[in-house]
Amino acid sequence: MTLPLGWLSVVAAGVFSAHVLQKLCFPYFWRDLLFLLKVIRYGVKLELSKLTASVCTVLDKFIQQAQRIPDKPFVIYDGNVHTYRDIEQRSNRLANVFLETVHLMKGDCIALLMSNEPDFLCVWFGLAKVGCSVAFLNTNIKSKSLLHCINCCGAKTLIVGSDLVECLDDILTSLLEDGIQVWAMKSQSERTQVHTLLDKIDAASDQPVPAVLRATTSLKSPTLYIFTSGTTGLPKAAVITHLQSLKAAAGFWAFGATEDDVMYIPLPLYHSAASLIGIGGTIELGATCILKRKFSASQFWNDCRNHDVTVFQYIGELCRYLCNQPKTEIDEIHKVRMGVGNGLRQDVWQEFQSRFGNIKMCEVYGSTEGNLCFMNHIGKIGTVGRSNFFYRLLFKYDLIKYDMVKDEPVKNLYGFCQRVERGETGLLLSKVSAISPFFGYAGSKQLTEKKLMRDVFVKGDAYFNTGDLMAEDQEGFICFKDRVGDTFRWKGENVATTEITETLGQVDFIQEVNVYGVEVQGHEGRAGMAAMITRPGCMFDGKKLFEHVVRDIPAYARPLFIRHQEVMEMTSTFKQQKFHLVQSGFNPSTISDLLYVLDYQLMSYIPLTDSIYQSILSGERKL
Repeated sequence: MTLPLGWLSVVAAGVFSAHVLQKLCFPYFWRDLLFLLKVIRYGVKLELSKLTASVCTVLDKFIQQAQRIPDKPFVIYDGNVHTYRDIEQRSNRLANVFLETVHLMKGDCIALLMSNEPDFLCVWFGLAKVGCSVAFLNTNIKSKSLLHCINCCGAKTLIVGSDLVECLDDILTSLLEDGIQVWAMKSQSERTQVHTLLDKIDAASDQPVPAVLRATTSLKSPTLYIFTSGTTGLPKAAVITHLQSLKAAAGFWAFGATEDDVMYIPLPLYHSAASLIGIGGTIELGATCILKRKFSASQFWNDCRNHDVTVFQYIGELCRYLCNQPKTEIDEIHKVRMGVGNGLRQDVWQEFQSRFGNIKMCEVYGSTEGNLCFMNHIGKIGTVGRSNFFYRLLFKYDLIKYDMVKDEPVKNLYGFCQRVERGETGLLLSKVSAISPFFGYAGSKQLTEKKLMRDVFVKGDAYFNTGDLMAEDQEGFICFKDRVGDTFRWKGENVATTEITETLGQVDFIQEVNVYGVEVQGHEGRAGMAAMITRPGCMFDGKKLFEHVVRDIPAYARPLFIRHQEVMEMTSTFKQQKFHLVQSGFNPSTISDLLYVLDYQLMSYIPLTDSIYQSILSGERKL
């Protein structure tokens, strides 16, 4: 039976009208649907693996890739090529050393303190092959914090890179007293208490250790501990399960990367972005990555050209540094097509694409320990993620009203939180459920509980508190606005103000101190600032404070500005008032209190004058 010509015209007109309507009212419908179907397909595969006897972990996938493409470059570092076979065999040697010489056992937690280098991966994989979980230690942290990190994850063995052994001098005695053995990636050691690994690797077998050692039957088994600075002071060990590792490893693939891509990883491996998304994503695809010891703005584009890089990882600061480099005639001559990262400011985003070409920037939002992830697969400038009807069906999140002055959520008459209207800024909460579990932190259960909000909308519910203020526009794009509480971000690192407060409180002339972050024109995140009161009869000593800060606080966390006050402002609930301090910034012409700035040349905190202030704003004085 054939339809009359008139009916065909009606059907065609209807289809065309529906298409036009979809384009006008739901312009991202098909792109959203296809992207979500891709993500769901991967998620279903993970869920089905729960029903099988064993789980295919990221390490298992690496071993499979080493068998499939043994001669393909896996890591290129400092001009040297390391194939999948090379890393596989060296990690096998290390696994055998860990079993036979170090006497590690399945289930042990091992702390790893190493800079970016191929042996970071070999040690990591070698430990995983013998069934150990690994705690990645931040290479910037110092004595007290470092000791805390090693102890809180229950590690009884520490493996340290050859260039970082001296960092242990202050705590080596404490480590040994706690029964923690220390092994260095060196052939010889000047410290008799520090054992060596390099001299034992060459003699070890490169044959695989029994696969049963690395096997796991649960996706929820911990495989890593990655430290994050939260709102409670000292770093916390976020529990990273195989489920989280596998989800993160799919990031590059979800954005459209393939095994033919070459990834550029200049971020530190102790963070989840480089290790879980970067290395994990490279393994998932069977691709090649260029690993940098440390990011260099001057070397970045030459590295990309020399190695035919197509995808790079970033944080917002990294892109700003690249935009600040002198312009050249070959700025757009490269093969980079995509960047994956977070924290990219809208003005930097626009400048970056205008100068270096139409590179697709794929923002990812999520914390190391969080149970929610946004991915800006559309690439809309200035947004950290994308939500829609389909996404909300699977992942339950809400934006609630938050009082910045009182530093607390706004509650209704019944004591429940209130959702913001579309377009308004609110605190982002993510519901804890079977689909979106929260695995918390190693050690104290109190740390895990503090990240949860209970009885949010109804009695008995539980939400993960991201600590981030966000807004969702009418089209479903998510924008980051600010952080709340006692954490701010600088130089790509989270700074826990309570930890810095405790450290500054040890200075003899300081009676009380309030640490917070302030915005600096042209910079990502917030620079550290401390309002302080001196003890009666004491004077502010810029040199003494400088010595203390440089010795005990990582460079990214050091207060760049000091505000010397007579009285410390408090909230109605007797908490230190940060909101007004943050809002007033560090402008000496509008602040009556004495202000000081960190000066590395003079090795002191010196008075912050109007001319110094202007030189900071203009970028002439580097922070």
